[in-house]
Amino acid sequence: MTAAGLRERLRQYALLMRLHRPIGILLLLWPTLWALWIAGEGRPDPFVVAVFVAGVVLMRSAGCVINDYADRRFDPYVARTRDRPLAAGRVSPREALALFVVLCLLAFLLVLQLNRLTVLLAFVAAALAVVYPFTKRWTHLPQVVLGLAFGWSVPMAFAAQTGAVPPVAWTLLLANVLWSTAYDTFYAMVDRPDDLRIGVRSTAILFGNWDRLAVGLLQAGFLVLLAAAGLQAGLGVAYGAGLAVAAALMAYEQWLVRRREPEACFRAFVHNGWVGAAVFAGIALDYALAGTSRGLG
Repeated sequence: MTAAGLRERLRQYALLMRLHRPIGILLLLWPTLWALWIAGEGRPDPFVVAVFVAGVVLMRSAGCVINDYADRRFDPYVARTRDRPLAAGRVSPREALALFVVLCLLAFLLVLQLNRLTVLLAFVAAALAVVYPFTKRWTHLPQVVLGLAFGWSVPMAFAAQTGAVPPVAWTLLLANVLWSTAYDTFYAMVDRPDDLRIGVRSTAILFGNWDRLAVGLLQAGFLVLLAAAGLQAGLGVAYGAGLAVAAALMAYEQWLVRRREPEACFRAFVHNGWVGAAVFAGIALDYALAGTSRGLG
């Protein structure tokens, strides 16, 4: 293979891993950072943080690859996905599977640097990543499974940082399931006409005309659970301010999708990167201010 040919193969693999669309990395990264900062009481182990950040990139990439492999017979019939490397025939199914295995092995090598409990939890994370893409064939709730897959880094982060998984970790995990279901419903609203035609299931189809109300209730539940997690972790006013900003951002998303236009629904989905950032900013600032207060005292 020529150098130009190799560069093109690598470019197609990068497209398959969706490295040109970092929103998926952010939506997986923010809950991971929430958990690491709370588990580390504002001062998480830098090595653990580095392992998790790298793991997020690898596992999100692996998730995209296995998702496109699972959907390779559907994607050519969906306007948004027909030009993906697998759907367009620029990458073969065998190549995709090989890439998925390599990415998972690299992620596993990373997690082996951590404690035994984290390694055991990593097997659950891998299973969720494999199962999720296929759930849209037999349930209208694949977004819930996605929430578990994206949120499983939360108990893993607590395990890596503290050696245990306390109740606050499960509260954060459940909050992430509600949040992921909400924002991925926006994403599914983009494809709803195509999905109805080809028989793919989603919460957007399940909710129907009640989609905005259902997403609003999921967002409200997300905020309530985050508030409960804040109480469990002893977080204060700065964290509450972060949640208030997140609530305002989600209200804006509801306004964006008021006419259910596909482009607006996709913008609302991507906008959730700011929601995750607002929550993290509240957590980090709360611990920073608490540390300053202790120093002054």
